[in-house]
Amino acid sequence: MIEVRVQAGDFDLGHELARLREGDARIGAVVSFVGTVRDMNDGAAVSAMELEHYPGMTERALQDIVEQAQARWPLMGAIVIHRVGPLKPRDQIVLVAVACAHRGEAFDACEFIIDYLKTDAPFWKKEDTADGARWVDARITDDSAKAKWVAH
Repeated sequence: MIEVRVQAGDFDLGHELARLREGDARIGAVVSFVGTVRDMNDGAAVSAMELEHYPGMTERALQDIVEQAQARWPLMGAIVIHRVGPLKPRDQIVLVAVACAHRGEAFDACEFIIDYLKTDAPFWKKEDTADGARWVDARITDDSAKAKWVAH
């Protein structure tokens, strides 16, 4: 199963991981990453965040990232869920989960997907702070994380 979703509502991690593992006894490893809203960013307290996206384009970008991972590793399944809309600290933002026969390829594929998602998926993040709302710029560290996959 390969599934990509962009949604406003929360997701149930246990349910999504169980769905990923269903029906394939060859799966020996499931690796997941859950990103959450922090209450601090760049030295400022964050009381809320809003994520915007470009409908249609965002889903296609996420699907393309998963397809790139499939071309590199023998994925038996993958789920990418990214939330949009208003969020509060500790809310779940994103789930990337992959299933493979072996843990090494599962860890690599999961990390690859989240590294590319952070740089290539069209999302825009606005944070509410004591000084007012501010748009969050891309991070150099995200570009560096993606760059390591070019050499592989």
